[in-house]
Amino acid sequence: MSATTDMPSAPASPERGAVPIDLDRVYVWEWPVRATHWLLFFSILILCGTGYYIGHPFISVPGAAKDHFVMGTVRAVHLYTAIVFSLAVLVRIYWFFAGNQYARLSEFIPFSRRRLRGIRETLLYFCFLGRDPDIYPGHDALGGMSYIIIFVVYLVLIATGLALYTVIASVGSPFQVFDFLVPLFGGLQMSRLIHHVLMWVVLIFAVLHIYCVFLLSLIQHYGEIDSIFTGYKFFRKREADAP
Repeated sequence: MSATTDMPSAPASPERGAVPIDLDRVYVWEWPVRATHWLLFFSILILCGTGYYIGHPFISVPGAAKDHFVMGTVRAVHLYTAIVFSLAVLVRIYWFFAGNQYARLSEFIPFSRRRLRGIRETLLYFCFLGRDPDIYPGHDALGGMSYIIIFVVYLVLIATGLALYTVIASVGSPFQVFDFLVPLFGGLQMSRLIHHVLMWVVLIFAVLHIYCVFLLSLIQHYGEIDSIFTGYKFFRKREADAP
């Protein structure tokens, strides 16, 4: 594996008074990964907010509903945001096969013994039961495996959302081709239940993801947070070249 070194010298390590060490500036996240990440982030926020309102309307307005059209507006926002979300998911899945070595599917499925061992090490670290996480320029083993799981959740959310939309889509709407999904999920009520439960799964994952990123950024100082904007992380050479 090759690493791009843009700086001959590096800042001091996080410890006070430590001797400066050389770091490699590694280009990890390509722009499609960063773009889809932020599209997914903001669309999830909007979808969860509008989806919760659709299931539990909490805004009351005086007068006839036709004069306000609150639910219709919320549904429209939910629909168009869902389209953005679905396209972002599909692009990211495509990038599992077209991206660089850190974006490919092989990085997310722990095939090697080292990656399998890294799942345990990283889990213990985030639970404050271990000293060292699995240091790797891309996703660590635990993060990669969790991303595979969450993308399966994304696909089920998209499928159940399409099933639910077939009920309110017009007769000539192209979305009517997805009506076969309704019996596949056991009916509309079960589709809605699955859709609702998975919304909370995604929210819990988002909270855990943010916690893990901030913990690594504050303790390891490898540019974990900055990398989702710039694409670059900083590693000691032996860590950047780790298999």
